[in-house]
Amino acid sequence: MKRIGFLSFGHWHPRTLTRTASDVLHQSVDLAVAAEELGIDGAYFRVHHFARQLASPFPLLTAVGMRTSRIEIGTGVIDMRYENPLYMAETAASADLLSGERLQLGISRGSPETVIDGYKVFGNIPPAGTTDAEMAARHTEAFLAAIEGAKLAQSDPARTGVSGRVAIEPRSETLRERIWWGSGTRGSAIKTAEQGMNLMSSTLLTEDTGVPFDELQAEQIRMYREAFAAGGWGREPRVSVSRSVTPLVSEQDRQYFGHRSAQDSEQVGYIDPLTIARFGKSYIGEPDKIAEELANDKAVQAADTVLVTVPNQRGVDYNAALLENIVKHVAPAAGWR
Repeated sequence: MKRIGFLSFGHWHPRTLTRTASDVLHQSVDLAVAAEELGIDGAYFRVHHFARQLASPFPLLTAVGMRTSRIEIGTGVIDMRYENPLYMAETAASADLLSGERLQLGISRGSPETVIDGYKVFGNIPPAGTTDAEMAARHTEAFLAAIEGAKLAQSDPARTGVSGRVAIEPRSETLRERIWWGSGTRGSAIKTAEQGMNLMSSTLLTEDTGVPFDELQAEQIRMYREAFAAGGWGREPRVSVSRSVTPLVSEQDRQYFGHRSAQDSEQVGYIDPLTIARFGKSYIGEPDKIAEELANDKAVQAADTVLVTVPNQRGVDYNAALLENIVKHVAPAAGWR
């Protein structure tokens, strides 16, 4: 039994069905509502800055939470280089409480972006001699401490009648167990386990050992689970992988994606001059063929949650039909449910 969620990149463009930022925000909420009605387990959204995509996630997550009752609501992922960790802790707790404690927050050091050092424009500049990755790690540690209830500020007895240190408010007591780290390597997966976070592994890994993508990702998951068990956290961790899954059921499916069904395969490339990247294949084709391929995907089998990327610019109706086809035709045949 696997949880199935959708992952929206949240693009908008005047020549699509998401013409404006308003369109993509409202349609994101509507798709989450439709997905819940279909029995989908999670609604997840990418976060990017300085681009025609979804950015600050918490207003959207709150809106989804207020329109739904069951579905998990998450991010994949929040770039911690940009964040004020204490303010993020407050807004995350507020959104989580309003949704009935359904947030599943994916965070990370960040992904390739369309601007140079955009986090510096947000006022986040790494101290001399440190890197942006180290700054993201510090922000993450501060965020985790805050949602755990760390006493961070000195109370003013003259105003409160209380001495001692106090934590941020509001707080969600269960949120700490629902934080995920977006990991691109085996080493970062182990560190994720050591920090007691869930693992979010995507279709891009920033290392290459020469084995097929799904085997490398499955090895990452195995190493993560072993490290998590060794950490003595007292609970079972969650692990997600994301996949592009497009069953060709309707004539519209074939018109949009049929030409790609024989072209998609794993790729090795570079996201910058120094960083190698492994990209997983897209699963496009007849439902039974996709189901067979997914059943043999070692990383998919090792994960408890599969996030299906959706072409959000095709509109709510098309994406709801896509998710319905996955639930009806692919998931049962693949042995997911």
